[in-house]
Amino acid sequence: MGTLERNAGYGRIKRMKNAARLGAALFVSMRPRQWYKNLIIYLAFFFTINEAWSLDADIGAALQLFGVITLAFLIFSALTGAVYLLNDILDADSDRRHPRKRNRPIASCRLPVAAAWIAAVALTAIALGGAFTLNPIFGVISLLYALANIAYSLALKHIVLVDVFVISGGMVLRAVAGAAIMGVPISPWLYLCTALAALLLALIKRRSQLTTAGTDAASQRPSLSGYSVESLHKLVVITATASLIAYSLYTFTAPNLPANGAMMLTIPFVAFGLFRYLILSDSADAGENPEDLLLGDIPLIATALLWLSSAAVILAVFR
Repeated sequence: MGTLERNAGYGRIKRMKNAARLGAALFVSMRPRQWYKNLIIYLAFFFTINEAWSLDADIGAALQLFGVITLAFLIFSALTGAVYLLNDILDADSDRRHPRKRNRPIASCRLPVAAAWIAAVALTAIALGGAFTLNPIFGVISLLYALANIAYSLALKHIVLVDVFVISGGMVLRAVAGAAIMGVPISPWLYLCTALAALLLALIKRRSQLTTAGTDAASQRPSLSGYSVESLHKLVVITATASLIAYSLYTFTAPNLPANGAMMLTIPFVAFGLFRYLILSDSADAGENPEDLLLGDIPLIATALLWLSSAAVILAVFR
Protein backbone atom coordinates (compact mmCIF):
# COMPACT_ATOMS: atom_id res chain seq x y z
CA MET A 1 0.00 0.00 0.00
CA GLY A 2 1.41 3.35 -1.01
CA THR A 3 1.70 6.52 1.01
CA LEU A 4 -1.34 8.08 -0.66
CA GLU A 5 -3.51 5.05 0.13
CA ARG A 6 -2.36 5.04 3.78
CA ASN A 7 -3.07 8.74 4.13
CA ALA A 8 -6.50 8.29 2.57
CA GLY A 9 -7.21 5.44 5.01
CA TYR A 10 -6.11 7.53 7.99
CA GLY A 11 -8.27 10.38 6.72
CA ARG A 12 -11.34 8.15 6.54
CA ILE A 13 -10.72 6.80 10.05
CA LYS A 14 -10.31 10.34 11.39
CA ARG A 15 -13.54 11.47 9.71
CA MET A 16 -15.36 8.45 11.16
CA LYS A 17 -14.05 9.22 14.65
CA ASN A 18 -15.08 12.87 14.32
CA ALA A 19 -18.53 11.84 13.12
CA ALA A 20 -18.85 9.41 16.03
CA ARG A 21 -17.84 12.12 18.54
CA LEU A 22 -20.30 14.56 16.96
CA GLY A 23 -23.08 11.98 17.05
CA ALA A 24 -22.36 11.18 20.69
CA ALA A 25 -22.34 14.87 21.61
CA LEU A 26 -25.63 15.37 19.77
CA PHE A 27 -27.24 12.41 21.55
CA VAL A 28 -26.09 13.66 24.96
CA SER A 29 -27.48 17.14 24.18
CA MET A 30 -30.86 15.57 23.42
CA ARG A 31 -30.92 14.45 27.09
CA PRO A 32 -32.18 10.85 26.75
CA ARG A 33 -32.22 10.61 30.56
CA GLN A 34 -35.08 13.13 30.51
CA TRP A 35 -37.24 11.11 28.13
CA TYR A 36 -38.70 9.15 31.04
CA LYS A 37 -41.14 12.07 31.41
CA ASN A 38 -42.77 10.95 28.18
CA LEU A 39 -43.85 7.72 29.87
CA ILE A 40 -46.82 9.81 31.04
CA ILE A 41 -48.22 9.12 27.56
CA TYR A 42 -48.84 5.52 28.66
CA LEU A 43 -51.16 6.63 31.50
CA ALA A 44 -54.23 6.53 29.26
CA PHE A 45 -53.38 3.00 28.14
CA PHE A 46 -52.74 1.81 31.68
CA PHE A 47 -55.83 3.35 33.27
CA THR A 48 -58.21 2.04 30.60
CA ILE A 49 -57.63 -1.65 31.37
CA ASN A 50 -60.91 -3.54 30.83
CA GLU A 51 -62.42 -0.33 29.47
CA ALA A 52 -60.78 0.61 26.16
CA TRP A 53 -58.93 -2.70 25.85
CA SER A 54 -58.72 -6.11 27.45
CA LEU A 55 -56.28 -8.98 27.20
CA ASP A 56 -59.18 -11.41 27.52
CA ALA A 57 -61.01 -9.97 24.51
CA ASP A 58 -58.31 -9.63 21.86
CA ILE A 59 -54.63 -9.68 22.79
CA GLY A 60 -53.69 -8.74 19.22
CA ALA A 61 -55.73 -5.53 19.36
CA ALA A 62 -54.23 -4.68 22.74
CA LEU A 63 -50.69 -5.15 21.46
CA GLN A 64 -51.48 -3.07 18.38
CA LEU A 65 -52.80 -0.27 20.59
CA PHE A 66 -49.68 -0.52 22.76
CA GLY A 67 -47.57 -0.22 19.62
CA VAL A 68 -49.36 2.99 18.61
CA ILE A 69 -48.82 4.43 22.09
CA THR A 70 -45.14 3.50 21.88
CA LEU A 71 -44.86 5.29 18.54
CA ALA A 72 -46.40 8.36 20.19
CA PHE A 73 -43.82 8.03 22.97
CA LEU A 74 -40.99 8.03 20.42
CA ILE A 75 -42.46 11.09 18.66
CA PHE A 76 -42.60 13.03 21.91
CA SER A 77 -39.07 11.88 22.77
CA ALA A 78 -37.86 13.33 19.45
CA LEU A 79 -39.65 16.60 20.23
CA THR A 80 -38.16 16.60 23.72
CA GLY A 81 -34.69 16.11 22.25
CA ALA A 82 -35.21 19.00 19.84
CA VAL A 83 -36.40 21.25 22.67
CA TYR A 84 -33.31 20.47 24.77
CA LEU A 85 -31.07 21.25 21.81
CA LEU A 86 -32.76 24.65 21.41
CA ASN A 87 -32.52 25.27 25.14
CA ASP A 88 -28.78 24.51 25.19
CA ILE A 89 -28.16 26.72 22.16
CA LEU A 90 -29.85 29.68 23.83
CA ASP A 91 -28.33 29.00 27.26
CA ALA A 92 -24.76 28.28 26.15
CA ASP A 93 -23.33 31.43 27.73
CA SER A 94 -25.07 31.03 31.09
CA ASP A 95 -24.31 27.29 31.12
CA ARG A 96 -20.59 28.08 30.95
CA ARG A 97 -20.92 29.81 34.33
CA HIS A 98 -22.61 26.80 35.93
CA PRO A 99 -20.39 24.24 37.73
CA ARG A 100 -22.01 21.25 35.98
CA LYS A 101 -23.80 22.66 32.95
CA ARG A 102 -20.54 24.06 31.55
CA ASN A 103 -19.67 20.48 30.57
CA ARG A 104 -22.66 20.18 28.25
CA PRO A 105 -21.61 19.56 24.62
CA ILE A 106 -22.76 22.92 23.25
CA ALA A 107 -21.48 24.98 26.19
CA SER A 108 -18.11 23.19 26.02
CA CYS A 109 -18.00 23.59 22.20
CA ARG A 110 -17.92 19.82 21.60
CA LEU A 111 -21.10 20.24 19.52
CA PRO A 112 -21.11 23.11 17.00
CA VAL A 113 -24.10 25.41 17.27
CA ALA A 114 -24.84 25.03 13.55
CA ALA A 115 -25.05 21.25 13.86
CA ALA A 116 -27.34 21.60 16.89
CA TRP A 117 -29.66 23.96 14.97
CA ILE A 118 -29.88 21.60 12.00
CA ALA A 119 -30.63 18.62 14.25
CA ALA A 120 -33.26 20.54 16.26
CA VAL A 121 -35.12 21.69 13.14
CA ALA A 122 -34.93 18.25 11.52
CA LEU A 123 -36.14 16.44 14.64
CA THR A 124 -39.04 18.86 15.06
CA ALA A 125 -40.12 18.53 11.43
CA ILE A 126 -39.90 14.74 11.44
CA ALA A 127 -41.69 14.41 14.79
CA LEU A 128 -44.55 16.76 13.88
CA GLY A 129 -44.94 15.15 10.49
CA GLY A 130 -45.17 11.74 12.14
CA ALA A 131 -47.61 13.04 14.76
CA PHE A 132 -50.07 14.46 12.23
CA THR A 133 -49.78 11.30 10.14
CA LEU A 134 -50.52 9.13 13.15
CA ASN A 135 -53.51 11.13 14.37
CA PRO A 136 -54.53 14.74 13.55
CA ILE A 137 -55.59 15.52 17.13
CA PHE A 138 -52.36 14.03 18.44
CA GLY A 139 -50.55 16.18 15.89
CA VAL A 140 -52.21 19.37 17.18
CA ILE A 141 -51.27 18.45 20.76
CA SER A 142 -47.70 17.74 19.67
CA LEU A 143 -47.55 21.12 17.92
CA LEU A 144 -48.86 22.86 21.05
CA TYR A 145 -46.23 21.06 23.10
CA ALA A 146 -43.47 22.17 20.72
CA LEU A 147 -44.69 25.79 20.62
CA ALA A 148 -45.03 25.95 24.42
CA ASN A 149 -41.48 24.67 24.87
CA ILE A 150 -40.08 27.05 22.26
CA ALA A 151 -41.80 29.93 24.07
CA TYR A 152 -40.40 28.59 27.33
CA SER A 153 -36.84 28.47 25.98
CA LEU A 154 -37.09 31.95 24.45
CA ALA A 155 -38.82 33.87 27.23
CA LEU A 156 -41.19 32.13 29.62
CA LYS A 157 -38.48 30.42 31.67
CA HIS A 158 -37.32 33.87 32.77
CA ILE A 159 -40.70 34.77 34.34
CA VAL A 160 -41.25 33.86 37.98
CA LEU A 161 -43.93 31.17 38.51
CA VAL A 162 -44.79 31.13 34.81
CA ASP A 163 -41.69 28.98 34.30
CA VAL A 164 -42.85 26.18 36.61
CA PHE A 165 -46.44 26.31 35.36
CA VAL A 166 -45.27 25.85 31.77
CA ILE A 167 -43.31 22.77 32.87
CA SER A 168 -46.42 21.45 34.59
CA GLY A 169 -48.51 22.16 31.50
CA GLY A 170 -46.06 20.19 29.37
CA MET A 171 -46.66 17.10 31.49
CA VAL A 172 -50.42 17.51 31.19
CA LEU A 173 -50.09 17.76 27.40
CA ARG A 174 -48.25 14.43 27.44
CA ALA A 175 -51.14 12.83 29.35
CA VAL A 176 -53.68 14.41 26.98
CA ALA A 177 -51.66 13.16 24.00
CA GLY A 178 -51.88 9.59 25.27
CA ALA A 179 -55.65 9.86 25.65
CA ALA A 180 -55.99 11.49 22.20
CA ILE A 181 -54.03 8.80 20.41
CA MET A 182 -56.34 6.18 21.96
CA GLY A 183 -59.50 8.22 21.51
CA VAL A 184 -60.58 7.71 25.11
CA PRO A 185 -61.73 10.15 27.81
CA ILE A 186 -59.63 10.35 30.98
CA SER A 187 -60.78 11.56 34.39
CA PRO A 188 -59.97 15.24 34.96
CA TRP A 189 -58.64 14.13 38.34
CA LEU A 190 -55.82 12.29 36.59
CA TYR A 191 -54.88 15.44 34.69
CA LEU A 192 -54.94 17.40 37.96
CA CYS A 193 -52.72 14.83 39.68
CA THR A 194 -50.28 14.95 36.76
CA ALA A 195 -50.20 18.76 36.82
CA LEU A 196 -49.63 18.95 40.57
CA ALA A 197 -46.92 16.26 40.56
CA ALA A 198 -45.06 18.03 37.75
CA LEU A 199 -45.44 21.38 39.49
CA LEU A 200 -44.02 19.86 42.68
CA LEU A 201 -40.95 18.51 40.87
CA ALA A 202 -40.40 21.88 39.16
CA LEU A 203 -40.64 23.81 42.43
CA ILE A 204 -38.22 21.45 44.17
CA LYS A 205 -35.84 21.83 41.24
CA ARG A 206 -35.98 25.64 41.47
CA ARG A 207 -35.34 25.45 45.21
CA SER A 208 -32.28 23.26 44.65
CA GLN A 209 -31.02 25.51 41.85
CA LEU A 210 -31.38 28.57 44.06
CA THR A 211 -29.60 26.87 46.97
CA THR A 212 -26.74 25.66 44.78
CA ALA A 213 -26.28 28.90 42.82
CA GLY A 214 -26.22 31.20 45.87
CA THR A 215 -25.32 34.77 44.93
CA ASP A 216 -24.77 33.72 41.30
CA ALA A 217 -28.42 32.63 40.89
CA ALA A 218 -29.61 35.55 38.74
CA SER A 219 -26.79 35.17 36.22
CA GLN A 220 -27.44 31.44 35.83
CA ARG A 221 -31.24 31.74 35.54
CA PRO A 222 -32.92 35.19 35.73
CA SER A 223 -36.17 33.85 37.18
CA LEU A 224 -34.33 32.63 40.28
CA SER A 225 -33.92 36.25 41.39
CA GLY A 226 -37.68 36.39 41.96
CA TYR A 227 -37.71 33.37 44.26
CA SER A 228 -36.42 32.78 47.77
CA VAL A 229 -35.65 29.46 49.42
CA GLU A 230 -38.31 30.21 52.05
CA SER A 231 -41.07 31.00 49.54
CA LEU A 232 -40.22 27.93 47.43
CA HIS A 233 -40.29 25.74 50.53
CA LYS A 234 -43.81 26.98 51.32
CA LEU A 235 -44.93 26.36 47.74
CA VAL A 236 -43.45 22.85 47.86
CA VAL A 237 -45.39 22.04 51.04
CA ILE A 238 -48.65 23.40 49.57
CA THR A 239 -48.22 21.56 46.27
CA ALA A 240 -47.21 18.27 47.93
CA THR A 241 -50.30 18.42 50.15
CA ALA A 242 -52.54 19.24 47.20
CA SER A 243 -51.04 16.37 45.19
CA LEU A 244 -51.79 13.78 47.85
CA ILE A 245 -55.32 15.12 48.41
CA ALA A 246 -56.03 15.20 44.66
CA TYR A 247 -54.88 11.61 44.16
CA SER A 248 -56.87 10.45 47.18
CA LEU A 249 -60.02 12.12 45.86
CA TYR A 250 -59.36 10.62 42.43
CA THR A 251 -59.31 7.07 43.80
CA PHE A 252 -62.89 7.19 45.05
CA THR A 253 -64.60 9.85 42.93
CA ALA A 254 -63.48 9.08 39.36
CA PRO A 255 -66.50 7.49 37.59
CA ASN A 256 -64.38 5.11 35.52
CA LEU A 257 -62.72 3.44 38.53
CA PRO A 258 -64.14 0.38 40.34
CA ALA A 259 -67.22 1.34 42.36
CA ASN A 260 -66.07 -0.58 45.43
CA GLY A 261 -63.36 2.00 46.18
CA ALA A 262 -60.58 -0.59 45.95
CA MET A 263 -58.34 1.97 44.22
CA MET A 264 -57.96 3.66 47.61
CA LEU A 265 -55.64 0.81 48.53
CA THR A 266 -53.00 2.45 46.30
CA ILE A 267 -52.94 5.68 48.35
CA PRO A 268 -50.27 4.43 50.82
CA PHE A 269 -47.85 3.78 47.94
CA VAL A 270 -48.36 7.31 46.58
CA ALA A 271 -47.97 8.82 50.06
CA PHE A 272 -44.79 6.85 50.77
CA GLY A 273 -43.27 7.75 47.40
CA LEU A 274 -44.14 11.41 47.89
CA PHE A 275 -42.68 11.55 51.40
CA ARG A 276 -39.57 9.66 50.29
CA TYR A 277 -38.94 12.09 47.45
CA LEU A 278 -39.42 15.10 49.73
CA ILE A 279 -36.89 13.72 52.22
CA LEU A 280 -34.32 12.96 49.53
CA SER A 281 -34.74 16.36 47.86
CA ASP A 282 -33.95 18.22 51.09
CA SER A 283 -30.22 17.90 50.51
CA ALA A 284 -28.63 20.95 48.91
CA ASP A 285 -28.64 19.99 45.22
CA ALA A 286 -30.46 16.64 45.13
CA GLY A 287 -33.67 18.06 43.67
CA GLU A 288 -31.89 19.84 40.83
CA ASN A 289 -31.86 16.60 38.85
CA PRO A 290 -35.18 14.82 39.54
CA GLU A 291 -34.22 11.94 37.26
CA ASP A 292 -31.32 11.02 39.56
CA LEU A 293 -33.72 10.69 42.50
CA LEU A 294 -36.56 9.03 40.60
CA LEU A 295 -34.37 6.55 38.74
CA GLY A 296 -31.57 6.09 41.25
CA ASP A 297 -33.36 5.40 44.53
CA ILE A 298 -34.34 1.74 45.03
CA PRO A 299 -37.14 2.42 47.57
CA LEU A 300 -38.71 4.94 45.15
CA ILE A 301 -38.48 2.52 42.23
CA ALA A 302 -39.92 -0.31 44.35
CA THR A 303 -42.78 1.93 45.49
CA ALA A 304 -43.58 2.92 41.90
CA LEU A 305 -43.64 -0.73 40.83
CA LEU A 306 -45.88 -1.69 43.77
CA TRP A 307 -48.24 1.17 42.90
CA LEU A 308 -48.41 0.16 39.24
CA SER A 309 -48.90 -3.54 39.96
CA SER A 310 -51.55 -2.97 42.64
CA ALA A 311 -53.45 -0.50 40.45
CA ALA A 312 -53.28 -2.91 37.51
CA VAL A 313 -54.65 -5.79 39.59
CA ILE A 314 -57.46 -3.64 40.99
CA LEU A 315 -58.48 -2.38 37.55
CA ALA A 316 -58.23 -5.82 35.96
CA VAL A 317 -60.19 -7.62 38.66
CA PHE A 318 -62.84 -5.14 39.78
CA ARG A 319 -63.58 -3.07 36.66
